[in-house]
Amino acid sequence: MVLLIASFTGLVGIAFGYFLRWIITLGKRGSLELEIKQKVLEAKEGAQKILSDAERLGKEKIRELTKEFHAKEEEFKQRDSRLIKKEEQIDKRQGDIDREIEAIKKKIADIKEIRVRTEKLELDKQAAIERVAHMTREAALEELMKITEKQAEETLLVRMQKLETLGQEKLEKRAKEILVTSIHRLGNSVAADILTTAVSLPSDDIKGKIIGKEGRNIKAFERASGVEVIVDDTPGVITLSSFDPVRRQVARLALENLIMDGRIQPAKIEEMVEKAQQETNKVIKEKGEQAAYECGVFNLDPRILAILGRLHFRTSYGQNVLQHSIEMAHISGMIAEELKANVAIAKAGALLHDIGKAVDHEVQGTHVEIGRRILQKFGADEQIVLAMQSHHEEYPYATVESIIVQVADAISGGRPGARRDSVENYLKRLSDLEAIANSFPGIEKSYALQAGREIRIFVTPSAVTDLEAKKVAQDVAKRIENELKYPGEIKVNVIRESRVIEFAR
Repeated sequence: MVLLIASFTGLVGIAFGYFLRWIITLGKRGSLELEIKQKVLEAKEGAQKILSDAERLGKEKIRELTKEFHAKEEEFKQRDSRLIKKEEQIDKRQGDIDREIEAIKKKIADIKEIRVRTEKLELDKQAAIERVAHMTREAALEELMKITEKQAEETLLVRMQKLETLGQEKLEKRAKEILVTSIHRLGNSVAADILTTAVSLPSDDIKGKIIGKEGRNIKAFERASGVEVIVDDTPGVITLSSFDPVRRQVARLALENLIMDGRIQPAKIEEMVEKAQQETNKVIKEKGEQAAYECGVFNLDPRILAILGRLHFRTSYGQNVLQHSIEMAHISGMIAEELKANVAIAKAGALLHDIGKAVDHEVQGTHVEIGRRILQKFGADEQIVLAMQSHHEEYPYATVESIIVQVADAISGGRPGARRDSVENYLKRLSDLEAIANSFPGIEKSYALQAGREIRIFVTPSAVTDLEAKKVAQDVAKRIENELKYPGEIKVNVIRESRVIEFAR
């Protein structure tokens, strides 16, 4: 019963709770509907106000746009009026232009007609003149040119000589300043340094020891050193002969050491030759490094310096080639300073210009080509190669430094006493100079003067004019440059002299 009562009571409580909830929900719904109606009414009023404001603003905007439209319309009307007036003016101008064009065309036609008549009159006039003068127009023009040329020849010649003299004086003055400054600053002795191949003996008894029994000592010496030993009747002297100056130096040192030692035999000869080779190689290395240091040329490959040092034992026309190269380097540096050129490249090109002569007896080709291959093989700067390759004009002048090296070579080799030549070569050079000059027409006689530094040419006045004399000098100089080899420069002096002799009786 208790459970039943409790269950019933629970059901009654639940039902009462749902009833209360329903009553509360009905109350809330009524108040929510009222609130919604109030908000709808407020929204309608706000919307009506917005519509009224929008309508008012729209009307104002329409009035403004209408006013602006009328203004633009008025402006467009004014522009159309102006454009119409401009088109009328353009049409009027076009008409004027068309009339002017027609007038010009008419004038052009008249001018062409007048030109045709004028040309016909000119031809008739020329034909009449030719009939009267019995000469064509070309012949008359040629005759006139000859007369004018003859009349103006003296004036032109004087003017040419004046301009040439002024320009030549300025160039020579500047060139002399540069060269004299360079030579004066160098101031080296020009005495030739010649490597001797004669070995002095303390007594003639040593000759027998050097020859040895049945010549075995001299044969062993020649085999080990690669030179030929000449033992003649000259007292106190033995001559060493070889095309290789380094071999001659090794042989000379070895022979002097053998004479000092006194024990001359094949085994000792080989030992002394080997020792002399080591000493010579050391001297070669030292000479190459010393030359580069003295000239201020750095960063050269040691192998290039070793080959350069071999030039210490090489001579050319009695002039030591290494000393010649060092002298050239100094001269090139001074000239490069004056001309604002690259001093380092000029010095290096001058120092290495004859490096090919160190091995030209071993390698085929000219010493210039050999030198180029040596420098390129051992990684020398390309500018140095360009500077040294043109000193004998085998290659074109590629840089200013190449011209400087060629000039320095001429200065070093062309100074009096710098080089020595044989009498046969000297006389042959003089006779070749005179033969070249005498081969030209109109040459009366020629003389080679100043040890071949000048060629003086006398021309026949009746056969060669003053203008032609200048051309003769140029042609002779050009042939000398192409056909002869010589240090320095040769002055070509052409003399044209007229003499008139009369006798009063």
